[in-house]
Amino acid sequence: MAMHTGENEQGLRKILDMTRLMSILLLALHFYYYCYGAFVQWQLTTTLTDRLLQNIEGTGLFDHFYTSKAIAMAFLAISLLGAKGRKKETLSHKKASAIIVIGLLIYFASYWCIKAVSAAETAALCYMGVTTIGFILMLTGGTLLSRVVQGKFIHKDVFNKANETFPQEERLLQNEFSINLPARYNLKGRWRRSWINIINPFRALLVLGSPGSGKSYFVIRHVITQHIKKGFTMFVYDFKFADLSLVAYNTYLKYRHLYPVAPQFHVINFDDLSRSHRCNPLEPSTMSDITDAAESARTILMGLNREWIKRQGDFFVESPINFLSAVIWFLRRYQDGEFCTLPHVIELMQVDYDTLFSVLRTEKEIEVLINPFITAYLNDAMEQLEGQIAAAKVAMARLSSPQIYYVLSGNDFTLDINNPEEPKIVCMGNNPQKLQIYGAVLSLYVTRLVKLVNRKGMQKSSLIFDEFPTIYLNNMDSLIATARSNKVATSLGVQDFSQLRKDYGKEQADVIMNITGNIISGQVTGETAKQLSERFGKIMQDRSSYSINSSDTSISRSKQLDAAIPPSKIAALSSGEFVGMVADNPDQKIELKAFHCQLSNDHDALKKEQEHYEEIPIIKKLDNTIIQRNYLQIKQDVQDLVQSQMEDLLNHPGLKHLIIKKEK
Repeated sequence: MAMHTGENEQGLRKILDMTRLMSILLLALHFYYYCYGAFVQWQLTTTLTDRLLQNIEGTGLFDHFYTSKAIAMAFLAISLLGAKGRKKETLSHKKASAIIVIGLLIYFASYWCIKAVSAAETAALCYMGVTTIGFILMLTGGTLLSRVVQGKFIHKDVFNKANETFPQEERLLQNEFSINLPARYNLKGRWRRSWINIINPFRALLVLGSPGSGKSYFVIRHVITQHIKKGFTMFVYDFKFADLSLVAYNTYLKYRHLYPVAPQFHVINFDDLSRSHRCNPLEPSTMSDITDAAESARTILMGLNREWIKRQGDFFVESPINFLSAVIWFLRRYQDGEFCTLPHVIELMQVDYDTLFSVLRTEKEIEVLINPFITAYLNDAMEQLEGQIAAAKVAMARLSSPQIYYVLSGNDFTLDINNPEEPKIVCMGNNPQKLQIYGAVLSLYVTRLVKLVNRKGMQKSSLIFDEFPTIYLNNMDSLIATARSNKVATSLGVQDFSQLRKDYGKEQADVIMNITGNIISGQVTGETAKQLSERFGKIMQDRSSYSINSSDTSISRSKQLDAAIPPSKIAALSSGEFVGMVADNPDQKIELKAFHCQLSNDHDALKKEQEHYEEIPIIKKLDNTIIQRNYLQIKQDVQDLVQSQMEDLLNHPGLKHLIIKKEK
């Protein structure tokens, strides 16, 4: 390999200087030959120069006017090829080329000076002057051209967009469970069509994005429509009822004939009872042991007191849960669960302690749960007792509403949505203005539904949660981890990872984030963007750098691994623009799992489709009298139950010891 030494550079410079000097000498001989008459008049001729000129003329150099001139220009061009001027980033090829072109035109157009001027001396001066100007301009332009920085990378692609593009999956990969979203992406400045292929939705789908990023419009609505079209039973938690419910209902009307058994469509809506079915989440037939009661109690109290989620295990958190579990299981056992509904639980909890504890002691299975409360009551530890029980009573009392009682005390359908014999599509609506109350009740519904759905031998089902952190679902990580084998696809809509942490605690939020197989994210910032960027990994990117000093300019180019999608890019995504990563199957491998693309929605078609949507029909015409009658009936049921139990205790000698009567 040749070594670039100082001697080599000096020798090259001398050769270039010699070439340029030859160019100037040739031009001078050209002037002397074609303007000889003027030189004679100026007495600038000699015998030596005349003899030299005659010898050169014999070579044919002056046979044509432009031959010597062109050769002089060629020597000038050769001398400029190796020129190394000091680089300047403000110079451009355009400016240098313009000077060269102007110089060329002047250089060759100067011939007209000889033709236009009759006086020999004047014509010679004009010709030589104009030609020299053209020569100097060509020399100047060539020198400037050598000072232009090659590859103006510093002025192009300021945000490094082209370098941060990478190949994405362009094949459409489908199966009987898949969700396929058409998209387009940019690769090195060119737009290409692609597909987001969620071929295994049973590994869960997490949809992230700040408000307005397009989670529902670009992603979740397509999950609903495609899964219903493929015969999934479905549960939809509709935070802003009835946006997603309308999509689900109209898709159900369009494709219900494709199911082996046509599914039923049910709605839970506390604001418009005429368009709501009734469902008892504490249905006795679905509660096989006391652990079901404990799970339901934990869910409803965590939903009402979200700060308790981070304090699980604390004495004053677990005590109210145990108390509520005891009440629920008592009603489940009493007359085979005739009054086992959440409204009856709420009313029974409000009974005075003497009567309540006496009635609860009749059920042996909950004796261990209620003994600490009875002991505290008998020992007059009322502060401790109120701390244990009042938190549950006060929280549950917030649910004492005729509308909520009406919905929770009915039995229009059961929550086993993926029962092959009775498949269902169930939509449950929340109201952002009544989030704390409705969210707790819906959390109970979801907890019971998930337990029934996650079983062997059931029909494929899809659980869709819009704004998932607004409800509490205990052990969501277990659902994602175990439901895959039972064909349960879970889709979670979350605005930001910090929101999930706030409502579920750091540990559970981290687990949910890390075990989700498919992620689609719109604009997010902060820790969420950093975590996603690390998940997407790095790609090989081109790097260029240059330095300018007084003697030389160096330009270096290299390749290095850098973030495929940096956090700043995730934080600056537009609405409808998403990044993410999908999971594959052993029989359907996806090599290009990561993506950064714009989802392609047919806006006109969707708008036209929405204009023809049918409203969710009225299920039953109601008036306030029916709702109030149901409310009062529940209260009467509890009074009758307590009175009946107390009479049995008083009239049965063997049970009198169960009666608690605190001396005052």
